[in-house]
Amino acid sequence: MQTSEAMKSLFLAWQAPTRAWFPIGRLNADREHGLYVFQYTQGALRAKEQVGFQPLPAFPDFGARYEASELFPLFKNRVLDPHRRDFAEYLRTLDIDPANPDPIEILGVSGGERQTDSFEVFPKIEKGSDNSFRCRFFLHGLRHVAEPGQHRGLLLRQDELLQVSLELNNPVTGPAIQLTTRDYMFLGWAPRYLVGDILKAVAGTSTLSARVVRVNESHVPVNRRILIELTGRLPESMVPMSGADFQPVH
Repeated sequence: MQTSEAMKSLFLAWQAPTRAWFPIGRLNADREHGLYVFQYTQGALRAKEQVGFQPLPAFPDFGARYEASELFPLFKNRVLDPHRRDFAEYLRTLDIDPANPDPIEILGVSGGERQTDSFEVFPKIEKGSDNSFRCRFFLHGLRHVAEPGQHRGLLLRQDELLQVSLELNNPVTGPAIQLTTRDYMFLGWAPRYLVGDILKAVAGTSTLSARVVRVNESHVPVNRRILIELTGRLPESMVPMSGADFQPVH
């Protein structure tokens, strides 16, 4: 597929029973031309080799290129039904304009998580001509931090700046990206898919900053409570999400 401004890309990640995460597929969506393409990535082959991952029923061939004129059900079913009465409120929690809801944008922010499986969706990070990047995600792990951190998280204000730091020995994930308040109250983590690129960015003396986009009300599930925006500049030679796991299977 030709790259264009109209095309957006998402990755599909799978969590193995061992709790390890693998990026297993990439979805390219060109809504302007009504073309959706899904391909497995090398991460799927690594998952197969290490933990026995098998192709999904909807995409049974690791080496195939799947095309459709509509969003594949695997992804469409991860977006709240637009006919639901609470759809506009749902978009508001994602900070998405309800006048023009884009399912790809919705998936990129929400993660498309479901209680019935072990998959998560995340957007491909694009680097601008000035080497800058921007991504949004919900704070991970708020429920697992100490009670003072949970309380402080719910008191965050829109546009409040946060600290970004590296955690090198997380017992579950290994390296991790921590988010703290400016007075060093630990709140939680950035998504795992950002860790590799942020480690490279920090090694390249890149600048990173995080801010609070919105804090949702207490009735919103905790995994969609605090929306964060991470911005920065990457080394000129660095292409985000270009490692082997993110490359399509040919």
